[in-house]
Amino acid sequence: MKTLSHDTASAAKDTNSARAQVKVCMHVTDAAYPDYRVMREATALVEAGFDVSIVDIMDECERPAEEDIAGVHMKHVMMPSMFISTRFKPWFLVKAAHMIIRGAIRLTRTSADIYHAHDVKGLPACYIAACLRRKPLIFDSHEIPLDDPNITRWPRLSALATGVLARMMPRCAGVITASPLYAREISKDYHYPGITTVLNVPIYREIPKSDRLRQHLGLSSDVRIALYQGNIQPNRSLDQLVNAAPFLDPGIVIVMMGRAVETTRIQLEELIASKGVADRVKMIPAVPYEELLHWTASADIGLTIFKPGYTRSIRFCLPNKLFEYLMAGLPVLSSQLDAIAEVLKTYDIGQVLPSLAPSDVGTAINAMLADPAALARMRSNALKAAQQEFHWENEKQTLVQFYDAILAK
Repeated sequence: MKTLSHDTASAAKDTNSARAQVKVCMHVTDAAYPDYRVMREATALVEAGFDVSIVDIMDECERPAEEDIAGVHMKHVMMPSMFISTRFKPWFLVKAAHMIIRGAIRLTRTSADIYHAHDVKGLPACYIAACLRRKPLIFDSHEIPLDDPNITRWPRLSALATGVLARMMPRCAGVITASPLYAREISKDYHYPGITTVLNVPIYREIPKSDRLRQHLGLSSDVRIALYQGNIQPNRSLDQLVNAAPFLDPGIVIVMMGRAVETTRIQLEELIASKGVADRVKMIPAVPYEELLHWTASADIGLTIFKPGYTRSIRFCLPNKLFEYLMAGLPVLSSQLDAIAEVLKTYDIGQVLPSLAPSDVGTAINAMLADPAALARMRSNALKAAQQEFHWENEKQTLVQFYDAILAK
């Protein structure tokens, strides 16, 4: 049996001992426990020996103000009013300022050696706390900051926010993001070098093929399923799938599975009815995450049909669903999204649409499902890529090494 040398074992013990004395305080402006990226990172640091707390903003006032989940100390700031839609810009700014102030107060009162801000909305409060307590600040940008149309459509607000972020970035001891192309864009926008990429990938599991979707929907075993899984919301271009349904061959069904924004769900249901494609397009609610991949594995292909021009964050994304499809053995059909297209091409695990014209989407789905040999090859490649590269065990090491480098400074 191979054993560690005394020096190596001693170094590992010293490293774990050093980490155990480090308190990390994360901040996110939504509920943390259903955010898989936030919780995966927090629990990875706990497993590596760090003492981790999360200060989040919640509307679930029935939950305790503090609780422990998977070894992470959760501290909730209850603000139900933050989750009520606001159209009037000055009132939105008042609510945002209130959230920042309450978050900063709670963060400052939380003993920490490192503050870790999740996404740009969590950065101001963390910045204030880190400055007041003179501690290192980490910025974890889940997307390209301030790229949301809700911000960019207000030029003065966008310019103000961009200026504030440009002042905060140099204070950051390190920056993390979820796609190498996000890292490129953030570095270019804010002149910040050496951004670390931590992908949104699931913990590795072997997932057997199943028939859950067909059984749930009452479909026969010979029906082929093209699956979209994830949030059903306006920026996911799901209307493109409904418009493509009339072009599908018989025996093919599109399934959309996920947590729905109510207005988007209603709009899609109305579109499905008006197109007369209720037999071709099915919507079902989200399933518990621990069961998700077993449902995913019952489809035949996975879909990421986003409009590339919607935002840069969409164009350059590497979303959870891509890697969930791969772990479940699904070949992927995607729109022309730069980072996803590069992964599909490199690993031969899917195809890229020529356009989002309904006829092109329908034709591409038909063609993929009509070629069993190519599907089998891409399925094998997808499973291999998930096993060898695209799993959380790899990304966890990157995150811990990033933290060790921060400590070494």
